[in-house]
Amino acid sequence: MSPALIVLIAIVILALILVKKSLVIIPQSETKVIERLGKYHATLQPGVNIIIPFIDSAKDIVALRNGRYVYTSSIDLREQVYDFDKQNVITKDNVQTEINALLYFQILDPFKAVYEINNLPNAIEKLTQTTLRNIIGDMELDQTLTSRDTINTKLRAVLDDATNKWGIKVNRVELQDITPPASVLQAMEKQMQAERNKRATILTSEGEKARMTLESEGNKAAMINQAEAQKQKAILEAEGEAQARIRKAEAEAIAIEKITEAVGKSTNPANYLLAQKYIQMMQDVAQGNQNKTVYLPYEATNLLGSIGGIKDLFKG
Repeated sequence: MSPALIVLIAIVILALILVKKSLVIIPQSETKVIERLGKYHATLQPGVNIIIPFIDSAKDIVALRNGRYVYTSSIDLREQVYDFDKQNVITKDNVQTEINALLYFQILDPFKAVYEINNLPNAIEKLTQTTLRNIIGDMELDQTLTSRDTINTKLRAVLDDATNKWGIKVNRVELQDITPPASVLQAMEKQMQAERNKRATILTSEGEKARMTLESEGNKAAMINQAEAQKQKAILEAEGEAQARIRKAEAEAIAIEKITEAVGKSTNPANYLLAQKYIQMMQDVAQGNQNKTVYLPYEATNLLGSIGGIKDLFKG
């Protein structure tokens, strides 16, 4: 191989290296900050970008990867989530509580994220911890356990305002766990159990009260229905008795008319009927106890006269 060919091959290889160093391919949702001779030059866009080899270089930034801080020249523009370790905070009523927070943020200005802060993830973590301590320190434990949305809103507002100069947008802050001490948990459990027993007692008494009310209303309705039934029964019995008397009176009237037609106007039909009743009474007395004493009214002679009249009637 001639020396000229070797030089040509070396030139081609060097050209390929320079071309490779000059072309920078940026994936979508990522970017790089380029410095030229140590000074900010440009922020690369997704796609193919051309830089000057050995003069332009990408600025490294600290990023959190799998829970560890690493240096990388690629800046992720997507929304990122940081899961911070549990930290101890003290509430307003002096109760030490462990809280674990999740932070969702997004880099909007890569220039500020690189040049305005040295260690961005660590700065966000420390700022979140101190802000969370301040917010929880102004609240009592019961309020802390029931006001997660309020805490999240306050924390996001403070972080968003503080990280704005770093080119960061804090989208959401979520509290994962709020863990009070074991003694407080036991006291809360006893309190909840007492509250459950109280509610159970109240519900039982209310149920008993409702049962007694319904039972009394049922008894009242039954008594009213029974009284109404007795009333209707009495009315119907009275109406039936009245109808029976009317029928009996009508029958007696018809009988009197028939007797009048049979005996004629010379004999009083009333006497006939009285005599008939007297004879029936005497038959009943005769069929009864022989030792029974019978008292005849003073006007019995008139009845006997009526019987004689009946006798004369049948003779005629």
